[in-house]
Amino acid sequence: MESISITSSQAGQRLDKFLRKRLPQAGIGFLYKMLRKKNITLNGKKAEGREILSAGDRVDFFLSKETFEKFSGNSPEREYEQAYKQLEGIEILYEDEAVLALNKPAGILTQKAALCDLSLNEWLVGYLIDQDSGIRQELSSFRPSVCNRLDRNTSGIVLCGKSLSGSQGLSALIRERTLEKYYYAICAGTVSKPLVLEGRHRKEGKRVNVENISGVSSAFDEGSEGSYIKTICRPLCIHKGYTLLEVELVTGKTHQIRAHLAKAGHPVIGDFKYGDNEINRKLRNHCGLRHQLLHAHHVNFPKGLEGSLKNLSGRRITAPCPRAFTEIMRLLELNPPDIP
Repeated sequence: MESISITSSQAGQRLDKFLRKRLPQAGIGFLYKMLRKKNITLNGKKAEGREILSAGDRVDFFLSKETFEKFSGNSPEREYEQAYKQLEGIEILYEDEAVLALNKPAGILTQKAALCDLSLNEWLVGYLIDQDSGIRQELSSFRPSVCNRLDRNTSGIVLCGKSLSGSQGLSALIRERTLEKYYYAICAGTVSKPLVLEGRHRKEGKRVNVENISGVSSAFDEGSEGSYIKTICRPLCIHKGYTLLEVELVTGKTHQIRAHLAKAGHPVIGDFKYGDNEINRKLRNHCGLRHQLLHAHHVNFPKGLEGSLKNLSGRRITAPCPRAFTEIMRLLELNPPDIP
């Protein structure tokens, strides 16, 4: 017999979903059959599978050791350990029992693009295993993960769920757009007043096409015309054809800031996909520029949060700008006050 005690990070999910994660090689029909025959029980009693698990619940498996191991599958622990050892420069900005905020350097993937990749997702799990080896027992039923994505060459804040409730809470804030997300970007051209950019966003292969439309309604969120996007830009400092912007990401679509600013005539410096390649080559030769100057700088959480996110209620989390970003700011003589 195998027995599993439900932890706080696993709580909040249905029993049948927990079982499918714990025994991924078993069919759902087999699992329901085991529930009906009381070969799998919840707190010593027969269960249907629809029950919502709470911390402290006990799930018992009256299965042979061979059957349990057969349906458990293999653990990818090796790549978690590799990512934690090999990916450098990741900074922890905030952590509690439910969530964690990281400062991702440019050049690191948020999530895998290919099976052989190591990403922030694997680093996160490797870090948590290093802090508490007991988490290995929970990975088969809940795997901590990132809740927002940054492009590989964008640095800054990535929010992660350590528990199921933390992950669900963060995802809800992002989906409902109640989490305020601010970036710093150095762009080409002079932006002398705030810009409110609205438009349509369409993915075309590996690129994004943006059509700027003033006053467009968000009602057409998805469809043949594309997705509604909104980006608010505020100039912080201007000097000789370059502007340091604070960018509020109201919606959150792939490459939104980069494509939106490029369409508006102010491409992000260092962006070789949507940007001005002549300017980029010039700064690469003179300043060693290697990636776009876009940094997810801070997030503001709404007030009144409860449950697993109560510690984040009304909180601001800030990711200091990377050295490469501030060095190029200095070289371009973009020196606004109070930029951490």
